[in-house]
Amino acid sequence: MAQSITYTVNPGGNLRGEIRVPGDKSMSHRSIMLGSLAEGVTHVTGFLNAEDALATLQAFRAMGVEIEGPANGEVTIHGVGKHGLKQPKEPLYLGNSGTSMRLLCGLLSGQQFDSVLTGDKSLESRPMRRVTEPLALMGAKIETEVDGTAPLRIKGGVALKGIHYDLPMASAQVKSCLLLAGMYAEGQTSVTEPAPTRDHTERMLNGFSYPVKREGGKAMIDSKGSLKACDIDVPSDISSAAFFLVGASIAPDSDVTLKHVGINPTRTGVIDILRLMGANIEVMNERSVGGEPVADIRVRSSQLQGIDIPEELVPLAIDEFPVLFVAAACAEGQTRLTGAKELRVKESDRIQVMADGLQILGVDAQPTEDGMIINGSLIGGGEVDSHGDHRIAMAFSIAGLRASDTIVIRDCENVNTSFPEFRELATTLGLNLNSTS
Repeated sequence: MAQSITYTVNPGGNLRGEIRVPGDKSMSHRSIMLGSLAEGVTHVTGFLNAEDALATLQAFRAMGVEIEGPANGEVTIHGVGKHGLKQPKEPLYLGNSGTSMRLLCGLLSGQQFDSVLTGDKSLESRPMRRVTEPLALMGAKIETEVDGTAPLRIKGGVALKGIHYDLPMASAQVKSCLLLAGMYAEGQTSVTEPAPTRDHTERMLNGFSYPVKREGGKAMIDSKGSLKACDIDVPSDISSAAFFLVGASIAPDSDVTLKHVGINPTRTGVIDILRLMGANIEVMNERSVGGEPVADIRVRSSQLQGIDIPEELVPLAIDEFPVLFVAAACAEGQTRLTGAKELRVKESDRIQVMADGLQILGVDAQPTEDGMIINGSLIGGGEVDSHGDHRIAMAFSIAGLRASDTIVIRDCENVNTSFPEFRELATTLGLNLNSTS
């Protein structure tokens, strides 16, 4: 059992300075997966050295891939080719990482060997039918627990057939899972999404010279391609940058520049939403790194206004809502979020857990089935529980910038799954945050 970590945030302060947050988690996962299946040696820089991405790395090591690093964000992957993975001797333990489990489920459905995917208590309670059901339509044989959760037992040596699948809800993990399975399926596999979701898988497959076609909201792949090793420079994770975008917006006299942040258009909902609320955000020095758009982002304090969050922006900011709820608590007037039911099946029920915590801190936050209604108000102090959810722990830390009293946050050890340097970078910028275990 990991030891329990408690954050204590003293009220007030501001954020000033220039930092580079760690590498993008989505891209770090995918660089290991595709680099392992490529022919040749892939070099990755900017790799996120955090528990979730390391779970993916260890899984591929367990399947016979030689991987050096990570050292200073650098990883070298000696690819084994599309059909070169070996049967792992034990179940693949993926910790807290939903991305690892859902993407690997697709990739392993097309292998010649059996495999088992497990995770921690939180991951083994998350819904997996959203990937196992469409994979079954392709012919995959996957056993789940009775309620559709992990452990997942995947049968090898099964002939997959390409399908067309209309995603019932926008999910990059489900889309990516089916595209990875499609690399092993007879005929074409295509996925249509109801709203745009992050497209790192399609971009990176193309970067590895594997053909993926896109027409509007539809992505298509077949088994004819092979992956060629390449170099990947992982930009900073906009989901990690989001805590400082909100923090510098809400804390008076703040001025923060975040360097080398990935601004993939399928991920910038947090910037769009904050700008609609009146945030002062400047995107500078835009450039392209390995097919992904990157920029430096400067944010200065401003008085935010409550808004009705446009539903089309929800899938583009799905991971950033815990800290956006804190922005809403600091805004003048009412903020309404709808169309975000997906938040209830993340590492925790992020709608309920954030509403409970905000209410403890004196904020008028009413959870709804698919979102929240928040009336901006003063934030007080109190003790909140992150329920082992990294993004909730960090969001309540940022709330301390506008709190009138100390905030104590329990169960923060999972911050290490996505952002081990959070406390160090946040205190460097000026957040009064202490950690005890």
